[in-house]
Amino acid sequence: MHVDSWTEAPEGLLGYQDWVLRLASGQRQIRRVAEGQLQGERLVARLDGIEDRDAAAAFTGAVIEIERAQLPQPGKRQYYHADLIGLQVQNLEGVRLGTVARFVDAPSGTVMVVRDAQREHWVLALPQYLRKVDIGAGLIQVDWPAELD
Repeated sequence: MHVDSWTEAPEGLLGYQDWVLRLASGQRQIRRVAEGQLQGERLVARLDGIEDRDAAAAFTGAVIEIERAQLPQPGKRQYYHADLIGLQVQNLEGVRLGTVARFVDAPSGTVMVVRDAQREHWVLALPQYLRKVDIGAGLIQVDWPAELD
């Protein structure tokens, strides 16, 4: 099967023996990676129990998830996006901008989408803008204006 990998090195996904495949229906299946390789910018993988194109076609559009216990611990000032979703965001002036709703990959870098009742703030998720992350307190402090001119 052909796989689009969003890991920093696309072939990094092959370092995990088991993939959780989340289908469009929401159903999840765990499959062991039998073999795989990088072809251009995409991966080609064969999973146990999926022996032909017809069987592979049933997984078109599935999202590959890796169990959290298999992931490495993030380094200093590194966070998994999933750990930041739902945290409150406030700027250096103490203005609450809202909560982290999602992340978007953009040409200039990853953008943290912060939403409140009235609007969204798209904050570049780069060290110069993310001043402090306190997961225990549920708060991210950013160097970002409350209003853009």
